[in-house]
Amino acid sequence: MIERYSFPEMAKIWADENRFQKMLDVEIAVCEALNRFGEIPATALEKIKKKAKFDIKKIEVIEKTVKHDVIAFLTNISENVGKESVYIHRGLTSSDVLDTALALQLKDASELLLKDLQELSETIKNQTRKYKNTLMIGRTHGIHAEPITFGLKLASWYSEILRDIERIKIATQNISFGKISGAVGGYAHIEPEIEKYVMKKLGLEREPVSTQIVPRDRHAQYLTTLSIIATSIERFATEIRTLQRTEIAELEEPFTEGQKGSSAMPHKRNPIICEQLCGLARVIRANALISLENVVLWNERDISHSSTERIIIPDSTILLDYILQKMNYVIKNLTVNIEKMLENLKITKNTIFSQRLLLEIVKKGYSREKIYLVIQKLSQDGFKNKKELKKFLTEKEIKNCFDINYYTRNIRVIYKRLNI
Repeated sequence: MIERYSFPEMAKIWADENRFQKMLDVEIAVCEALNRFGEIPATALEKIKKKAKFDIKKIEVIEKTVKHDVIAFLTNISENVGKESVYIHRGLTSSDVLDTALALQLKDASELLLKDLQELSETIKNQTRKYKNTLMIGRTHGIHAEPITFGLKLASWYSEILRDIERIKIATQNISFGKISGAVGGYAHIEPEIEKYVMKKLGLEREPVSTQIVPRDRHAQYLTTLSIIATSIERFATEIRTLQRTEIAELEEPFTEGQKGSSAMPHKRNPIICEQLCGLARVIRANALISLENVVLWNERDISHSSTERIIIPDSTILLDYILQKMNYVIKNLTVNIEKMLENLKITKNTIFSQRLLLEIVKKGYSREKIYLVIQKLSQDGFKNKKELKKFLTEKEIKNCFDINYYTRNIRVIYKRLNI
């Protein structure tokens, strides 16, 4: 992923230095297991642990000849270890190391994503408390519907992020599997007990039935989970963008001192962060589609998944880390124009109370169908002629239908459900 959309902590997880270190961690864990079962002398293990080092530039040079990154890695390690290197990678296949190391990287990435989500949930929760009684119009199809509070809108976002937190936890559990079962997964040249030891040491689970690789349905589940979370962020960003429109002007994303919105028009204050997040969410969703295609491989394996995973897995985790932190910043620093929200409530001349009026008149024994048509005509004529709906009415009981508190009193129940 380009630096523009990367934060250092997540990018470091996917750097070559960390990737090769995780591979080395796997190889040394296997050597420890082989020593425990009497297949490697203690003196050899000690030298391996002391001397096993790698040099990325040298690996790149070797790979140009061998055309195989794991062999290049092992060759470089062997040069440093010496004759004891005959014990390294014994009974393994490349995917034992690659897939297990990838699981370790994904676990680390998931910890950061979970932290991001938890921080975002707290920010939204705090803003929900702050604006839980702030009245605004609810919209369906982009059209004024009935009054709500801005806190209710935020409570919906908060509830969704709580679900996203559970999703990432489940996806992390299902991706935290490795394998040390050799070529085609049959343990022909290495004992299952070696795998058991290695996975326990590394904090992973053993793949119950591997082929030559960890089955890619696990990775597909993980990336589709990331895409759902990214889509949550896109939903929030789209709402902020919509409510920042000049004609609405109820919300505005942060606009810092010295920032410029347009190279041509000095007056512009564009929702560029939210637009950026919407665009990046599309990339994560597109990557999830590739992960689904990677599930289907030839026989016990091919490597058609490998090339794509070098792109889609790092990029998706890096991008999600970026957009979660950016959305946290936006919501924490959101400008909420309460006066404009109240002003917009009045635009339709009280026609937003039409449903309550309809129900109250029906209670008096009138036909719903006939009264619906009457109120519809009054509402539309009144809006067109700039007359308030309640001016057409005389009964005091019916005039009481225009009490906005009626719409907000039960919203408190929702806040209680979410402990807000």
